[in-house]
Amino acid sequence: MYDFLIAPFVEFGFMQRALAGSLMLSLGACPVGVFLMLRRMSLTGDAMAHAILPGAAVGFLFFGLQIVPMTIGGLIAGVIVALGAGAVSRFTVQKEDASMAAFYLISLALGVLMVSLRGSSVDLMHVLFGTVLALNNDALTLIAAISVITLATLGIFWRAIVAECLDPLFLRSVSRLGTPVHFIFLGLVVLNLVGGFQALGTLLSVGLMMLPAAAARFWTARVEPMCLLAIVIGFGSCIAGLLLSYHASLPSGPAIILSAGLVYFVSTIFGTRGVFNTRLRRHRHRTA
Repeated sequence: MYDFLIAPFVEFGFMQRALAGSLMLSLGACPVGVFLMLRRMSLTGDAMAHAILPGAAVGFLFFGLQIVPMTIGGLIAGVIVALGAGAVSRFTVQKEDASMAAFYLISLALGVLMVSLRGSSVDLMHVLFGTVLALNNDALTLIAAISVITLATLGIFWRAIVAECLDPLFLRSVSRLGTPVHFIFLGLVVLNLVGGFQALGTLLSVGLMMLPAAAARFWTARVEPMCLLAIVIGFGSCIAGLLLSYHASLPSGPAIILSAGLVYFVSTIFGTRGVFNTRLRRHRHRTA
């Protein structure tokens, strides 16, 4: 049991860094995913994950696979796409989901093209799927800073974010925080996707944000326990995925996301609000 569960994290420094990075990423990204899901904006996270690719590609073109330039580029690109999609939906007849889809498809194609101009297929795979087993101290520092900023921001604006999530029109009618809180929240989404990009790449970072949140939804209806449970599921998925990657020689990023996916499918069936318990309650109600 020790050799299977503990030894990989004790004996190898790269496993320790991968574990630390993925756990810190879960700490910030999973609560953000809960609010995205409750806002019915789950696919917005996927769109924003693709949107950061051109900015990261610009950093890669000029500086190679260096964390700071790619992170700054990703942040700028994410903000531009978020503001651009919002402006199109506000000033034209097009809805926000359609404008976001258009922006992220253009961003994805542009980013892949830019990386391909200079880099190899290996570099493209690194950008798209990340290298959680190759995290260095700079990447860990960045992810830790993003997690601290996310938790601090959620703590400060918790009530406003919850209110804006459940009834945005009410919040705007009683407070001036409605619009600012919306953009602050979108900033947290972009920030955590940029942090996830360092470990899991643009295509998988949204998975760690959304799958634990979606799984937690089947166990509780309250926001606070849902956020905490999402973090716990994220932690468990990261540990299980890294162990699966180590022992079965599988890519670490997909292994983490598939572990979270397994928890999601189990939750849909056996969760307190899942298929099994929902049908059981309905049966008891009909026979009562």
